[in-house]
Amino acid sequence: MSGDLKIEKSQSTGSGDVNYSEPGELKRSLKTRHMNMIAIGGAIGTGLFVASGASISSAGPGGALIAYGAIGIMVYFLMTSLGEMATYLPTSGSFGTYATRFVDPALGFAIGWNYWLNWATCLAAELVAGAIIMRFWFPDIPGYYWSGLFLALLTALNLLSTRAYGESEFWFAGIKVVTISVFLFTGILIILGVGGNAPGFTNWTIGEAPFVGGFGTILSIFMIAGFSFQGTELLGIAAGESENPEKNVPKAINTVFWRIMLFYIGALIIIGFILPYTDENLLSADVENISVSPFTLIFSRAGLGIAASLMNAVILTSVLSCANSGIYASTRMLYALAKEGKAPQLFGNLNQRGVPANALYITVAFGLLAFITSLLGEGKAYIWLLNITGMIGFIVWLGIAISHYRFRRAFVKQGRDINELKYRAKWFPFGPLFALVLCFIVILGQNYSAFLGETIDWYGMAASYIGIPIFLAIYLWYKYSHKTKLIPLDQVDLRQH
Repeated sequence: MSGDLKIEKSQSTGSGDVNYSEPGELKRSLKTRHMNMIAIGGAIGTGLFVASGASISSAGPGGALIAYGAIGIMVYFLMTSLGEMATYLPTSGSFGTYATRFVDPALGFAIGWNYWLNWATCLAAELVAGAIIMRFWFPDIPGYYWSGLFLALLTALNLLSTRAYGESEFWFAGIKVVTISVFLFTGILIILGVGGNAPGFTNWTIGEAPFVGGFGTILSIFMIAGFSFQGTELLGIAAGESENPEKNVPKAINTVFWRIMLFYIGALIIIGFILPYTDENLLSADVENISVSPFTLIFSRAGLGIAASLMNAVILTSVLSCANSGIYASTRMLYALAKEGKAPQLFGNLNQRGVPANALYITVAFGLLAFITSLLGEGKAYIWLLNITGMIGFIVWLGIAISHYRFRRAFVKQGRDINELKYRAKWFPFGPLFALVLCFIVILGQNYSAFLGETIDWYGMAASYIGIPIFLAIYLWYKYSHKTKLIPLDQVDLRQH
């Protein structure tokens, strides 16, 4: 492989932006609009369209706002931390590579492989959800037909090129953005009393509202909010294939996060005004019964008779978007692991279109295997697999915070001026430390209720926390077998390559 850089002029804007890529490496073909929508699409899905109703039902409108707001602030600091590192060192290995170079190679190995497992398994979950949604329109067609069709379609998109993935994600996310914008506008009209009586603040004062169940309930919503925001870190993976990461990554972080918060907080406020937390439909909202999604309920109240079908279609695009991102993220992480010698070298090979095809094939195969387990034994093995991976997103966020803290300290320790950084995260070191503490709280509180009964719920505890010992086992195995140590700050590799 030649060490010479190949310089290509951007074809997107005619602005003369220069893109750097090495022969045999991933192609930098994602435009600014792709980066923006990848970040939005990763964070907006069933967590907003469906789970928001259950959150308000459990904690009340005020409790849900506090939980989502706190997690949103944490995610902001994580995104700025990731943005600083991704702008300085854009790579598809992202936080796995950063943990390897700035903290400990064992941590990078564990984060990389667990993140691959996370998204490969999530692919299976989305195939299951897609089949359930299609049952709404075609109840007589077996679900696995739809799952197979979706898997083939998304595999083809990802095999085609990185640009094809970015373009498809742009349109998937665009549909969600339009839907939420219409929802916010419709909700405001209802709150103002257009076409009927204005609800006023009634639903914020009935019963125990606005806060229901105290701090313990709000803590439980932290988990839901955290899962809802997971996917924003995809921006770090995509930075490795951005046309101009020094420009595109900071722009995406600075604009996209506030849009996401507007959508989440705005939607929660509107739902809180229009629907009482005691509404039974909020508690029962799930993917299988989309007719009781809070979005559907409010659209129906506005006189949109086809609300259920409309939201079903939107959530289908959300599911496909998540599966699409799952294939992309896990494939790129496996590719990066192979390039770093942490996975078989064949996964580091690219096809003629610059796609790591072997990494994609094994990811799809594992996702298909996980999907099959959902059909066997009442899906118990699959549920455990999901519980294992459900914890990984929070552990990855921990890794991002730790890596950024050590990156910035190493940068100063080695006599570098932080003004050299093209993008700097604000409020350092408070930002990564705040994210670190809140991540620990969320991880430890995953199923705190298992310890509160007369007897400990050992099964519930194991199912909720099994991801932690598995992560630690992978980390400790690599650390022991390769005798790795915490990298001293003055020896941290800050080279930009």
